Amino acid sequence: MKRTGNRPLVNGSVSKQAAIGLGCLTGSTGGILLGLGTDPITTMLGVGNIGLYAGLYTYLKPRSEINTWVGAVVGAIPPVMGWTAAGGSILDPEAVLLGSTLFLWQFPHFFALNWMYRTDYKRGGFSMVAVNDPNGDRTASLIKRYGVYLASLPFLSTALEVTSPMFAVEGILLNGYALHVSSKFDKERSNSNARKVFLTSLWYLPCVMMLFLLHSRRWHEEVTNDEKEETILDSFQKLMSKIQAKGKELCMHEALVSKEVEVSIGEGENKTALDGSKCPISMTKNAQISMGTGKEEVTLTIEEDPISDER
Repeated sequence: MKRTGNRPLVNGSVSKQAAIGLGCLTGSTGGILLGLGTDPITTMLGVGNIGLYAGLYTYLKPRSEINTWVGAVVGAIPPVMGWTAAGGSILDPEAVLLGSTLFLWQFPHFFALNWMYRTDYKRGGFSMVAVNDPNGDRTASLIKRYGVYLASLPFLSTALEVTSPMFAVEGILLNGYALHVSSKFDKERSNSNARKVFLTSLWYLPCVMMLFLLHSRRWHEEVTNDEKEETILDSFQKLMSKIQAKGKELCMHEALVSKEVEVSIGEGENKTALDGSKCPISMTKNAQISMGTGKEEVTLTIEEDPISDER
């Protein structure tokens, strides 16, 4: 393949035996470090992932298109390892969502790359979807299908109360654009449109992961200042808390969901507080929005438009 022709093993600057030796050394060393520094689950995931990539995935590449799906599993495991290494369970919804995001993201990302270099992959003897798809029908269909699956995750995350509703709202913008470029490729299967899908996937992933973090309900836990020396993680937690606080100042819906804003309907004895888990806010008749507490409390009253009944 021209794309990989200058790599050390291909051009002969590194022998096959040396590459195998280095791979075994780094793989075993990594497994030992995981065993010493994390937990058994994280260690098994790491060592198993090396075996999955070097074994089944590599074996299938010249033999079956299924290699892409196996490779997607390989790419989905690292964020799950990060979650379990930090003390979480492999069955936590956060771990499942993080792994699912990486798994689904890889299909638009790789199928676009595969289409651009389909001739090169064929020359290299690899069994890929684009190699066996001269018109691009299957490639375009798979890119759109997995794009739709990916777009559903922010809503699922919100429904499971892993993130706030604003993650779903912002996800509409990100996924809307990603689906837009996928549709353009579906209409015209050019390398230029495939490149747009590929380049979109490069900035999409860090954006969606950062938004997942910013809107994670776990980050709402109070950051305490104790006598221990502040670590990088502590500093990062404080930074995320400041960003979240600033976001709540700019967005009433986010503040409502976090229960820092009280919205009520009616006045006096008929005053009824709205359920803060419902967002966006539905204003009917007389509504009062109270922000802050004590002397800092500010109340905004929205009264029913008398003209609206006549329309």
